[in-house]
Amino acid sequence: MTFKLLILTALVAVTAANKYVPAYKPGYPAAKYDDVPLCAKNNPKPWCLDDADYPLYDVQKALNQHYQEVLALYKDLKAITPNSVDGLKDLSEETYLCPSSTAYVQPMRAVNVDGKWRVIVNKVESYNYQFTQTARIEECDIEIGSSCPLVPTCYDSKCVQKNVFHRFLVFDPYDYYFPFAIENFQLPASCGCVVGAFFP
Repeated sequence: MTFKLLILTALVAVTAANKYVPAYKPGYPAAKYDDVPLCAKNNPKPWCLDDADYPLYDVQKALNQHYQEVLALYKDLKAITPNSVDGLKDLSEETYLCPSSTAYVQPMRAVNVDGKWRVIVNKVESYNYQFTQTARIEECDIEIGSSCPLVPTCYDSKCVQKNVFHRFLVFDPYDYYFPFAIENFQLPASCGCVVGAFFP
């Protein structure tokens, strides 16, 4: 009788412990939070615009649980991030000394300034409020270090990729207390031309 009681007690303890283990979609956090995600495979950029493993259910559930706190954090982020371009989608034609491509992107994951992959809170709805985060990026279309095409060859010139720090609201599935934070990310901002000495 005592043996059966011990087994029953052990089963109850295991069941109670399992209640505190968050239920994730199968296969999502098999790896660590900051491990390289599958969307980065064969992707040379430090961000993913499409992510088949994006933890939508987990992000949405956490947003619902912490809605007021996250909304305040999100609105503060919008107010103090000068290069946030949410709502802008169209590009106007511009001419630069170095050819470049400009786009407005809504990354689902990205590498932060510490080199860690993070889940970006993007395209997720909570209580009829759509959380989106958009950034303007501009990448050089010419090899970095090449001469600026529109600068006369009598000048020493080169094209350089310039970057900017952008702040995103991120989701951490392993922070059970408050799984949201604002982190810094480095994104390409412009393709500049550095002009040096004149060679007559």
